[in-house]
Amino acid sequence: MKWFNRSTAFIGVILVFSLGTLQAQTIKDGALTLKMIQTFRESFKLNAHTRAVMNAVTRNDVSKLALNRRMLTGYDSLFSHRIKTGAITNQKRSGRCWLFAGLNILRPVVRKKLDTKHFEFSESYPFFWDKMEKANFFLESIIKTRKRDLSDRKVEFLLKHPFPDGGQWNFVVALIEKYGVVPGSIMPESRQSSNTGLMNRLVSRKLRKDAAVLRQMSQKGERVPKLRARKTEMLGEIYHILALNFGVPPTQFRWRYKDKNGNLSKTKTYTPQEFFHQVVDVNLNDYVSLYNCPTHPYNKLFQISLDRNMANYSDLTFININIDSLKAFTRRSILADEPVWFGCDVGKESDIGRGILAPAIYDYSDIYGVNFKLTKKERILYHDSVPTHAMVFTGVDIANGKPVKWLVENSWGAKAGSKGYLIMFDKWFNDYVYEVVINKKYLPPSVLALLKTRPVVLPPWDPMYALLQ
Repeated sequence: MKWFNRSTAFIGVILVFSLGTLQAQTIKDGALTLKMIQTFRESFKLNAHTRAVMNAVTRNDVSKLALNRRMLTGYDSLFSHRIKTGAITNQKRSGRCWLFAGLNILRPVVRKKLDTKHFEFSESYPFFWDKMEKANFFLESIIKTRKRDLSDRKVEFLLKHPFPDGGQWNFVVALIEKYGVVPGSIMPESRQSSNTGLMNRLVSRKLRKDAAVLRQMSQKGERVPKLRARKTEMLGEIYHILALNFGVPPTQFRWRYKDKNGNLSKTKTYTPQEFFHQVVDVNLNDYVSLYNCPTHPYNKLFQISLDRNMANYSDLTFININIDSLKAFTRRSILADEPVWFGCDVGKESDIGRGILAPAIYDYSDIYGVNFKLTKKERILYHDSVPTHAMVFTGVDIANGKPVKWLVENSWGAKAGSKGYLIMFDKWFNDYVYEVVINKKYLPPSVLALLKTRPVVLPPWDPMYALLQ
């Protein structure tokens, strides 16, 4: 028994010594120590206020508790200028917001030209070709980087994102210029075009397998012509998968429509390219991408590497300007009845159910007693905010010469927001809108002159690439 007591005491001394040593070591190493935890525990006072907050938070959706209900009644849904648009579209469970937004800014042109009440393009048709082009671009990029190690950052980036749904404005332009457009009835949605998750996973796996084959061929001494011949065979398999998922895209079609008075047009035959040039007839190269990204210098031209969907097309190029100029050009376009494609971080400070995008719509600081505020620049630099969604500005409410709020046409169906629309407070525009696409005629010569300068090239891991993910 005495031996046990002595041993226990000895072990206790060792433990105390070890813990003391560990405490000193962990403080030096920057670890979370037991002493710190004791301090935190003692600082948490369970008084009447914290008990009430704890009871509420542990049993409820915190966003509902933090909702600023006064803000819900502090505005109206009226706009001093509103562009007439068609029915709300629905991208469903797919990452095609950029494509829907791109086609949606063209819909008013068609409705006006045909004098029809409703019109919708087929989103499935250009999406088929977007997927084919992305598969080719990925495999071609694998061929071009075949000599690099798999741990190379560019190779890692390619393998991480072989077949994304996402895209940018320049993707829209490239697809329409090459493949044209068709009405929605000519190539309607399929289950897979509206629910892309499984298809994307399967094709991504296939493309990664193909990447391994191409790199192995290169390691055995095969040259580019043979690699590209093998790539063509691989793309044939991708086409087969896409055709089964989407259907086969039309090369020619017959179409007619009713105008808003019920008059039936003559049936005409078009190719998709003819339909775009004869019915839409918009010069897409007249549109310029403008950004407000405070992590980069203003009044400069930038280009993001790999920010395209076609191997033989140019990467996204944009002019970075201050937020006041971005809003002024957007307002100018809307007042001229031209809707504006834009990219934003839609998940921040938003109540999509009610259709509101407003700073401080949720007051989490009051609930937790913690300051969560970051500047726009800090949010980008520290990966708190990136552009995640593309939509369309279709209205603006101006009071005393200044915009108060903006009307947004979304592509999440009529049940999301206010019958498919969102109301964006002007301050939210400042904080979370990153990109707009504006026709050159609404831009001053000083901005247009920047298009003739040499762009600063950014890597694909720049935060502004994020719409592609």
